[in-house]
Amino acid sequence: MKRLISLTVGILVVVLGLAIWSQQLQQSQGATGDKVLNLANWGDYIDPSLVKKFEKQSGYHVNLETFDSNEAMFTKIQQGGTSYDLTVPSEYMIEKMRKANLLVPLDHSKLTGLNNYGARYMNQPFDPGNKYSIPYFWGTLGIVYNDKFIKPGEVKHWDDLWHTKYRDQIMLIDSARDILGFSLVSLGKSMNTTDAPTLQAAKGKLDQLAPNVKAIVADEIKMYMIENEAPLAVDWSGEASEMLAGNSHLHYVVPSEGSNLWFDSLVIPKTAKHYKAIYAFLNFMSQPKNAAQNAEYVGYATPNNKAKALLPKAVRNDRQFYPDAQTMSHLQTYEDLSPKTVGLYNDLFLEFKMYRK
Repeated sequence: MKRLISLTVGILVVVLGLAIWSQQLQQSQGATGDKVLNLANWGDYIDPSLVKKFEKQSGYHVNLETFDSNEAMFTKIQQGGTSYDLTVPSEYMIEKMRKANLLVPLDHSKLTGLNNYGARYMNQPFDPGNKYSIPYFWGTLGIVYNDKFIKPGEVKHWDDLWHTKYRDQIMLIDSARDILGFSLVSLGKSMNTTDAPTLQAAKGKLDQLAPNVKAIVADEIKMYMIENEAPLAVDWSGEASEMLAGNSHLHYVVPSEGSNLWFDSLVIPKTAKHYKAIYAFLNFMSQPKNAAQNAEYVGYATPNNKAKALLPKAVRNDRQFYPDAQTMSHLQTYEDLSPKTVGLYNDLFLEFKMYRK
């Protein structure tokens, strides 16, 4: 009988221990707890010291989970297997999430820093009136060149890339929307076109560019450019800033005739539970000092004008990453296209990649 009682007590202790461990595990994965904020963000896209500062000031613990694509994040939220309070999708994905009823509208009465943001970064077509989103970072698509091989001012427009003297010298980012996009701009067309013949024409022009293309790659493009492996590249401004930091001979230019203007923004997904923590974090990140610190850490352009004013003069006046008003007026944000049209973009881009082989 004592043995049975001892065994029973032992089992209860094990069960209790497992319950405590399970609760701790859930909290570490952002599943439970009232004093937490479950944040889903891109990798290395927030200054860790800011997270600690927020936790210390607010008393909320931040559970940070990262994702590597808008689509992966969308799928997890759509399937309902997450407990994210905030996430950071790009502009076209915000539109897609809104259409899929995956977002909770912002309560503007609880936001204290909206006036810090520049008007040109607000009220975008993907979220009129900023009903669902607050801009986090923004940037462009452009051309990186190495002044060891390319004279400053020699490459200023998309059409310059087609010059025969750049044979086998250009690195392209592996992105259908972006590569077909700059070809569309070079033809004077919208980067959001859904017209099949227009897309075919853009692909045909890319085929003419093929002899100049050294490689089509993803993250490796940064290493190649930093190590002087190619004179030219087409990439996003955020990636370009990392390249420039690693090689003083590199420069970034946004063609004045037009390009992509992208946004990553903070939104509240339908899985949100901790609303006090959410608004505490949104207001914390809207404070100019915090937004400026985050911009210096990440290296991307901040939409917070008061934060921008706190950045070093060389940074805030850098036209490579903060283009002038005329260039900005020609930039286009990506729209959420139908699956059929996205499939056409992807198919044509794949054909281009196969053609150049």
